[in-house]
Amino acid sequence: MRRLPPLNSIRAFEAAARHLSFNTAADELNVTPSAISHQIRLLEDFLGVKLFRRLNRQVVLTPEGQTYLPTVSAVFEQLHAATDRIASNRTTGPLNMSVTPSFAIRWLVPRLTRFQIAYPEIEVRLVTAVEFVDFSRSDIDLMIHFERNTEQMDLCYYPLMAEELVPVCSPEYQKNLPLRQLNDLQQATLLQVSVRIDDWRLWLNAADVDVGDPQRGPKFNTISLALEAAIAGLGVAITDRKLVTHDLNAGKLIIPFEIQLPNVYYYYMAYPKDYENNVKIIAFRDWLLAEVAAVEDASTLTVMS
Repeated sequence: MRRLPPLNSIRAFEAAARHLSFNTAADELNVTPSAISHQIRLLEDFLGVKLFRRLNRQVVLTPEGQTYLPTVSAVFEQLHAATDRIASNRTTGPLNMSVTPSFAIRWLVPRLTRFQIAYPEIEVRLVTAVEFVDFSRSDIDLMIHFERNTEQMDLCYYPLMAEELVPVCSPEYQKNLPLRQLNDLQQATLLQVSVRIDDWRLWLNAADVDVGDPQRGPKFNTISLALEAAIAGLGVAITDRKLVTHDLNAGKLIIPFEIQLPNVYYYYMAYPKDYENNVKIIAFRDWLLAEVAAVEDASTLTVMS
């Protein structure tokens, strides 16, 4: 069996090397500076090399210390990540999820009451983000996004629903412009979403209408903001029909042209394969798929991992 240096010595080295200070490392680890010095001396004796050079009131890493630090830091990072993953498999405690803003606000949150009634013991903690989650560096348990993250291969993916892009505007905007024919979009203000800047171009191509620059018009960083602007009468937004069901039913928005562009994106739920037995995730996954099945053909929901 290969010998390893004492863990306390490695912790002392990593903290001292990161701060380049024995005193700061001692504060972080809640020990005395002399204890840090003692642990590092044990590690240096074990390795047979000097890891620090002591210069009056400061320390610097030797070449050997500079070589050793990245590996030690990576090992501690992996250990923290593995510990968090194991701890996250507890049956109690919060369920942390990252969801794209518009899906969260306009589709998920209005339905969450039903999940809380079914699972009152699970506390949902939801943050919105358009970025992919790096699960190795985050306490997030699962994410819902409109794309697959091809950079992370160790994830389970569940397709939720395909988008159906349609233009929407307020009834007043349609009446005042007016919007009667597709070519009337040439005079319309196109409301853009910066993270979905191609949506208008794709829909206009499908509708076979030329409005000049399809990316012209005010830009917003989320679909929800663009939809609020459309409700306020600022222009025409392009969005997934399912995200505006309530606004359409309430008469806040209308679809001026019934041309929809299907399957531009798919919404996915994803989580690390290490979490497959997490009962909180299983409960939320099964509930979410049942909610989706109420509006989508359940036969299309196949697990991809």
